[in-house]
Amino acid sequence: MLEPFYFALGLANNALLIFIFLIRKKRFALLQKIGWVYLLLAIPAVYAILLVQQEQKSWRYTVFLGIFLAFLAIEALYDWILKISFRETMNWKQLAPYVALYISMNYGFVVMVWRYDSWTRGMLMLALFVIQIAANLSSHPRLKPEKK
Repeated sequence: MLEPFYFALGLANNALLIFIFLIRKKRFALLQKIGWVYLLLAIPAVYAILLVQQEQKSWRYTVFLGIFLAFLAIEALYDWILKISFRETMNWKQLAPYVALYISMNYGFVVMVWRYDSWTRGMLMLALFVIQIAANLSSHPRLKPEKK
């Protein structure tokens, strides 16, 4: 039961992030209203951790789900609680942990599905991650030049 659930969580993560990245540039007001929905993925992630324990699956699932929960926590902290515009200012003290968790979280969804579930599903997760990165880069806020 864990493997299909973990795969579905990865699909939901990718779909929501692709959607967020695609509307970020031109529909930012909408994103500010509905973007918090992404944080609700914490609920199935906690359930998945319980499934890992119940089904006595690899501890690696718990590690990557923990990384995913940490990413959701830092996302909530930066964007919804403190409202820090770290993407525009490129403050590396804030950006480094965010990017590290983002990459690690996505790595976990690709590799764990690939290794423990199915090669085909793993390839699908990889393709979605590539689409996610492309959508992210195409809609990413550009740095504003510093005034001299």
